[in-house]
Amino acid sequence: MRSIRPLLVATGLVAALALTATACGPSEDKTADKPAAESAGGNGTGGGISADLAETLKKHGVDPEKWKNGEWKNWDKDKWLREAKDFVNPVIDGLWKPERMKSAKDPARTMAASDFSGDQGVTDPEPAPVKAEPENLPYHEHAAPVGKVFFDSPEGSMVCSGTVVKDPKNPGRSNLVWTAGHCVHAGSKGGWYRNIVFVPAYNDKGKSAAALENARPEEIAPYGAFWADWATTSGEWIADGGPTGGEGAPYDYSVLHVKPESGTKSLEETVGNALPVNFDAPEISQISAMGAWGYPAAAPYDGLIMHKCIDRPGRLSISPSTPTMYRIGCTMTGGSSGGGWFSEGSGGKLALVSNTSIGPATGGWLAGPHLGRGAQEIFTMMSDKFAGR
Repeated sequence: MRSIRPLLVATGLVAALALTATACGPSEDKTADKPAAESAGGNGTGGGISADLAETLKKHGVDPEKWKNGEWKNWDKDKWLREAKDFVNPVIDGLWKPERMKSAKDPARTMAASDFSGDQGVTDPEPAPVKAEPENLPYHEHAAPVGKVFFDSPEGSMVCSGTVVKDPKNPGRSNLVWTAGHCVHAGSKGGWYRNIVFVPAYNDKGKSAAALENARPEEIAPYGAFWADWATTSGEWIADGGPTGGEGAPYDYSVLHVKPESGTKSLEETVGNALPVNFDAPEISQISAMGAWGYPAAAPYDGLIMHKCIDRPGRLSISPSTPTMYRIGCTMTGGSSGGGWFSEGSGGKLALVSNTSIGPATGGWLAGPHLGRGAQEIFTMMSDKFAGR
């Protein structure tokens, strides 16, 4: 039965990710130039530095203009902003060129299979691998809310996956993106990553690396790039997260608020769809199927093609003191981190219920956090912060 029921549900999972009837594909917003910098939030736009951002940088001994002009490359621990209130991400015009996007690496959070105890009380047997399937083309017609998250770390340019989610305080005009905590913050040994950008429907037509050499910008980023002007993650991830997830893994989630690199339309209006987030998913045993979407970048994948896996979820316990995580069979690798996990809720409506966090070094399965009260609190905080904007 394991291989039958998920396939029955899969049709609904896939269909609900497609564009809504109000959108017909990528389009360019030509109604305005880049928006002016705003004082609220963690960021200015158009290369500007907001007053709030300048004050935060100065508190850490960083000259705002030097930051914009290259100081962000300095990963001195004394200048690596760490606290939740210290997130900064000023737009640097032209930084994320197509070739830089293609060279970004995955920040894989992998652990050897022996690091997990299969006999813990809330850990189910390891699932059989489910081969990841490429998403149908073009992506904007089949998985419009899914995209790639690009950022800079001390190790260089990195990449994750993310999902456009609905904002209850800005219905129909959401600028919120759900991803993993480790895609925005290094955890216990570091601080916030930099130059965080979301590109929905990246490589829309699924072109190979060779074909992308001569691709038009709109084929690589059909909706353009959206810079994060604020990010939030759990305090548990900041305190306990690590290179292999650690005890922060069950809290490895993040919400970004973004704004377009150019134009004024919201992210949801631009892509034509957004998914609700379900913070009250039923017990794992009651969920017949979950689907995970993302852009795997570690071998044997190259990060250019969107993939998906659908499987019946099981349970994975990292520690007796932390919440049990979801686990599904899936061959996606690093780079798919942060990609949304979706499940049908009441009335058959699709909702985001988790995100890819960790997997074994050998591949074969993925695990994601259960989104409970803590996740809902940071989501609500972000929605309230940008209410009506």
